[in-house]
Amino acid sequence: MRRRNFITLVGCAAAWPFMARALPAMPVIGYLDPTSPGSFADPLRGFHQGLKETGRVEGQNVAISYRFAENKIERLPELADELVRQRVAVIATFSSGVFAAKAATTTIPIVFVLADDPVRLGLVSNIARPDGNLTGINFLNAELGGKRLELLRELVPTATRIVLLRTLTGVGADAAQKNMEAAARAAGLQMQTVKVSSSQEIDAAFGAFARERPDALFVSPDPFFRTRRVQLTHLATRYAIPATYALREYCDVGGLMSYGADQSDAWRQAGVYVGRILGGTRPAHLPIVQASKFELVINMQAARIIGLSVPSSLLARADEVIE
Repeated sequence: MRRRNFITLVGCAAAWPFMARALPAMPVIGYLDPTSPGSFADPLRGFHQGLKETGRVEGQNVAISYRFAENKIERLPELADELVRQRVAVIATFSSGVFAAKAATTTIPIVFVLADDPVRLGLVSNIARPDGNLTGINFLNAELGGKRLELLRELVPTATRIVLLRTLTGVGADAAQKNMEAAARAAGLQMQTVKVSSSQEIDAAFGAFARERPDALFVSPDPFFRTRRVQLTHLATRYAIPATYALREYCDVGGLMSYGADQSDAWRQAGVYVGRILGGTRPAHLPIVQASKFELVINMQAARIIGLSVPSSLLARADEVIE
């Protein structure tokens, strides 16, 4: 080999480490989840789809640092602090996670997905132009009580006594209860609220339902319940209680009926917002989006098991009927 070529190769080889260090670092998204891995598979797919729409693909040009609280809400502040110390470019979170993220940083952008009004919760002061470092998606679960009650009365026309099952401290649980109580009063129905905070208390509540025989059951929208959806739907079937839910995932595991925002689409919108922030857009320039895609799902197999006849008019309105 000629000496000149050899020197050129050595010079290039010596430069490789410096060239590698000069490449821009891959931005990291912090994903803060109050629940456990696998609990939100469909919404997470929607999130990745939204990122893809902005040209971001995990492992190719963006990384995601996942933190799961495993339903231990007290761990969220610690996990949020970890993401801040990691200096992630943006944090995506939902439910109680947004409060932990907001307390952990005033500079890192936060994109949230929430069931309740973020202004009412004190997270932002303006929907159209959110202040500070937060923006996100509101999927209006608390405001849908009247619509769910209307659907339930069509499903069970003879219902007069209903139960609302909720958590003790879930984000939006108080607002959802007030909304449901107002709708029940307007319809002349009796409504009882039962609060639970563990799987054992869910079992005990259904044991009481078996003795008291309510005409129907609403399960409040809350991540705690979503991680226990198999338990809830199986108990409702076991005791033949017509139960309705906020999310279609319950119907996928045997629930009777659900009505609510399309979670995958809400998280897709969140992924788009995260991608836009990575591209340089400030959270204050991204108005909080209200979910616009809602779905009614009916599980006919669940109806047959508990001996319930579903009106054809309701089936005609359903976005999906599970046979």
